[in-house]
Order: sequence, then C-alpha cells, then structure tokens
Amino acid sequence: MAQSPALTMTMVLIVIALLAQTHLCFSKITNGGYLYPQFYDQSCPQVTDIVRTIVGQAVAQDPRMAASLLRLHFHDCFVKGCDASILLDSGGTRNVISEKGSVPNGNSVRGFEVIDEIKAALEAACPQTVSCADVLALAARDSTVLSGGPSWEVPVGRRDSFGASLHGSNRNIPAPNNTLQTILTKFKIQGLDIVDLVALSGSHTIGNARCTSFKQRLYGNTGNEHTDKLFAAQLRVNCPQSGGDQNLVFLDNVTPMKFDNGYYKNLMDSKGVLSSDQILFKENQETMQIVKEYAANQDMFFQQFAKSMVKMGNISPLTGFRGQIRKTCRNIDG
Repeated sequence: MAQSPALTMTMVLIVIALLAQTHLCFSKITNGGYLYPQFYDQSCPQVTDIVRTIVGQAVAQDPRMAASLLRLHFHDCFVKGCDASILLDSGGTRNVISEKGSVPNGNSVRGFEVIDEIKAALEAACPQTVSCADVLALAARDSTVLSGGPSWEVPVGRRDSFGASLHGSNRNIPAPNNTLQTILTKFKIQGLDIVDLVALSGSHTIGNARCTSFKQRLYGNTGNEHTDKLFAAQLRVNCPQSGGDQNLVFLDNVTPMKFDNGYYKNLMDSKGVLSSDQILFKENQETMQIVKEYAANQDMFFQQFAKSMVKMGNISPLTGFRGQIRKTCRNIDG
C-alpha cells in the first residue's frame, strides 16, 4: 500500500529526531568534557562506600593521612590536570619519569598505599571501571569530612594519564617561599582565582609542614617580619638552625587535627607557619579581607572550600576515550 506524502514526511522527521538524539548521547560518551556525580551509578554503585570505608580506616590508624590524601589530589591536579599522574612510578614500557621525586613531592607526598588499597578493592568489585584520578578526588572529599570539614558531591568520570611530568610538578605546584603574585599566577594558569586561592589554602588547617619548607623564615634576614615573635621562638625549638630539616610542625598548632577555620585566625595573629600562608594576610588587601571573613564565619569558608575543590577537580580531566582506566595506580601497564 502506498503511503501518503504527509505520513512519509512524518516518518522521516521521526527518524531524523531519533538520529539526532543518538548522536547527542554518543557525543557525550566519546567526547566527555564534563564530569558528574552519578557517573558510576550503574557501572560501580559501591564506589563511594568502598572509598569512604578504606579512607576512614586509614585516618583512624594515622590521623595525618587525611591531610596527606587531600594534598595528593591538589598536587595531582596542578600538573597536567586531575589525571592521577602523581601516582605513577618511574619505568614501564613508556619510560615514565615519576613526579614523586620532584621538589614539591620528594620525601613529602604520602598516602600511596591507601590509594593502592582502595584501587584493589574497586578492581575486585568493578574491574577496570573506576579511575585512579577519581579515587584521588573521592578520597580528598572523604578526608575532609572525616576531619570535621564540609562535604560535597564529587563530579566523577575522569580517566588516567599515560604519563607523568616531573618538569610540570617542579614548575606548577606553588612553593612555600613563592611570592603572592607567583602563587596567584600559578592558580590563574589552572583557571582558579584569588578566592579559590584563599579558600583552598584553608586545607592547611590540618596537616604538617617539614622544617625545610619554612626554616629560612626563622633564621634568615627576611621573611620573618610578619611572624609573631613568641611563635617563631616555639618553631625554632622544633626546627634547629642546623639539622632537623625533616622534622614536622603542625600547620595549625591550635586545632591541628580538626578541619575548621582556625587557620585563618592564626594568620590574623601572625602565626602562619609557611610564608605562602602568612602573606595572604599581610601583602594584599583582597586576600586579607577574605581571610578576615573566613576567620569570622566558618560556614562561609566551608561553602567556598567545597566549591573551590569541585572547581579544582575539573582542571583538564581526561574523559571519553582519552587516557585509560589503570588496573593499578602505580603503572600504566596493568
């Protein structure tokens, strides 16, 4: 039976509409370009529970681990984007040169065994499904919550890199002795602004610093003019002028294990351990005002910290078919 021209045209329009919808769905999968919290809802619904459980056990055994896992995510994202490049060991078929030996990371970054444990559990539950980059992002959120800080929905869907960048790690990660302008520039390169800088610096409300990262302020001719004199004397006890470079000092000696706004109160009292912290309250009117606001209003700090963490976690992610899902986070060969 012959079909009427009107019916034929209707069918053509329906087919075109279906093809258009198929193309849109396909482009989302292949091109990616964005992350969303529900990415693993079907493929690995246990992911958040697995990560939270293992991070909880690790922090219970070693409270320092919360800050260490948070720092891992930060140091990963500032080098080539949030792609788990920081987790790679040197060697392998692609002759990787690990970022673990860079100046910001050497003898400093830790928590790799915890990430290994999480990844092993995820591989048992959902083989080659959850990326190491997403594990870092989820572990950073859980570490913050376990320390008393804010929670947030973590957009996921990242994939893992095929390489690392030792040069990028040395160049892009802000250093404790950088000027404020240099730090701002390093943040702006990553698409982060001055508010993100002050908010993310608040992660120093937990964790430790090695004496070598701030000793020049205690015994040099410059850099200590903004530090409370009694506080500086206390730091010198733990950080002698000769030796002790690897000794640890709390970044917040008032509530060192609690994620709160004490960091900002310390800055207002000239008790910031790192030069890169104290200059937020001494050298720039805009950062000084934000420090005052966060010191007075913890909720405001928590809300912005959560927003800035999501923003940082979106730095140049590999999505779609770019990158890989590693079987083990330390190497690209499985």
